[in-house]
Amino acid sequence: MLSLAAMFAVLSYASPASAELKIGGDASTRLRGEFNNKETVGTPKTDRGGDDLKYSYKVRLKASADLGDGYFFKALVANEELVAGSSPGWATVAGNNGEKFQLELSNFYFGRSLDNCHYQVGRLPLNSLNNPIFDLTLYPVPGRINSLGTKVYAVDVPVYQYNYDRVFGINYGSKVGNGDLNATLVVLDNNSTIEHTGVPNATGDGLFNDGYLLHLAYKTNIGNVTVEPQALITLTDAQGPTYQKVSPNTFGANATIPAGKSKIGLSGFYTVCKDHLGSSTPLIKNTAIQDPTQAAIPAYIAGTTKPVNVDYRGYLVRLKGESGPVTAWVDYNHTTDKSSGTGLTEQKYNNLFVWAQYKVNVHESSLGTVSLTPTVRYRASAQDGTAGTTSRDNQLRTELYATVTF
Repeated sequence: MLSLAAMFAVLSYASPASAELKIGGDASTRLRGEFNNKETVGTPKTDRGGDDLKYSYKVRLKASADLGDGYFFKALVANEELVAGSSPGWATVAGNNGEKFQLELSNFYFGRSLDNCHYQVGRLPLNSLNNPIFDLTLYPVPGRINSLGTKVYAVDVPVYQYNYDRVFGINYGSKVGNGDLNATLVVLDNNSTIEHTGVPNATGDGLFNDGYLLHLAYKTNIGNVTVEPQALITLTDAQGPTYQKVSPNTFGANATIPAGKSKIGLSGFYTVCKDHLGSSTPLIKNTAIQDPTQAAIPAYIAGTTKPVNVDYRGYLVRLKGESGPVTAWVDYNHTTDKSSGTGLTEQKYNNLFVWAQYKVNVHESSLGTVSLTPTVRYRASAQDGTAGTTSRDNQLRTELYATVTF
């Protein structure tokens, strides 16, 4: 980390003709109490999920350069490791402090900003913590991801947590009427590896059979209310964490309503997917591992890929309030999954999520800030099958963040 900071500092003063490189960033420590409760109604409570207390930390470095005539470059260096027992992007204290914290290039993009338009390309930041359209699109049906088998829900800001809040794409924005129109072509995956395999319906066939999404957003004001209708359209079959070879489409809007010194946010999105040539590759428990905290051995491995007639639809709504140091929101997601070929009957998923935090500014100046932020996060999830079974997976997290920005 210090080597990277020194390199940035040297580059920023390398030559009078070089672009001015600005360096900043933030560092945080976090104390988290985690309390889990899992059960299937009508069966003995053999697994309550377990409780835990964790000490974690993260560091991020931000770089930006003004190249003149509106051209710019920006980058974020952060940790993107997902290790057993840790949150994505965070390092959790391990045995004898033996954990590693690696800094990697999380996002970077360059482009040009003019008076009435802009364009940029690279690994673009999404701001998904305040915009759940990608959360609902990528995680409408809860599933396990990565070799850790972590179960992910649409309401638990998964794109911010597990996809590191960025995508590779090309963005163009322009003023249209009284608002700003933004269009982003997103490259979601690189599934197409060969043009013709000779296998019917092969997932690798087709020169342009990689996963492509088109994100459209128009932000404008109606009186003193800011509204932003959006659409996320899948242009080619994409490889999702639960289902593969699917083309979901999502529509909805965000709205911000000022209320004195406070503001209220409203979000609502609806997603639908029907693909009769879809597939599913579930993660199954790795019987070779006994201790799930062993990062060297995957706790879950890929099972057998099965053809699936994918058919689901769902929605996510959010009510958010911000007033001075207080920020809180409530998310509710409902998805009905009628997909056949998974061995499951029709499933209904209901997820409720609450995030509440209070930020205490300890120090603030032109050089940086120091703050403490106690936070509460609660998720209540239920899965209802047509056979009358109900599974619940609830989680409460109490957290204390200490953060410095520079």
